[in-house]
Amino acid sequence: MFSHLIGLLFNPSEQWKSIRDVDCTIGKCYCSYVFIMAAIAPVSGYFGTTRYGWEIGAREAVKLSPDSALIIALAYYLVMLVGVFSMGAMIYWMGKTYGAEQKLSRCIRLAAFTATPLFLVGFVELFPILWLNFVIGLPALAYSVKLLYTGVPIMMEIDDDRGFLFSSSILAVGMVSLVVMMAAMAILWFNGFAPQFVD
Repeated sequence: MFSHLIGLLFNPSEQWKSIRDVDCTIGKCYCSYVFIMAAIAPVSGYFGTTRYGWEIGAREAVKLSPDSALIIALAYYLVMLVGVFSMGAMIYWMGKTYGAEQKLSRCIRLAAFTATPLFLVGFVELFPILWLNFVIGLPALAYSVKLLYTGVPIMMEIDDDRGFLFSSSILAVGMVSLVVMMAAMAILWFNGFAPQFVD
């Protein structure tokens, strides 16, 4: 599955066709790609926040305790794994509306490979500097959106017009999910689940 990674970054249209034609079960997709790629950001974030700390503006870096950072990293990893499956399931469910009924495994592949730039940008969390994460994260998000709009017509085998509408619907669901997760995180933070900082 990793053979598709470089192709997605430099020749996405052709690579999506190759990904579409691979017969890959959900379990194989997760074991050979998602489990590994989703671990990049949590592992990088763990080491970044415990060794270097978050830098916001001119303030001194704020570090997390190893125990607190580990809990956050595990939760982060779980959310990413569930997020890929949930988006794949949502694509599968919405496919009927756009006349694009495909197997759930193909829909999950679409979700997983669309997230590739977001997985890779997780390496930046080794250096948790807010402006750096923002400057590098924004283009990665934009490229994921490009991959989505390029990949949906190919993976779901529909014309470009329906693909555009389908992609826009997927993007809207993704944005709503992100807002819900952020709200849930804020609620947990203010109800006794805030991380522990190192003085």
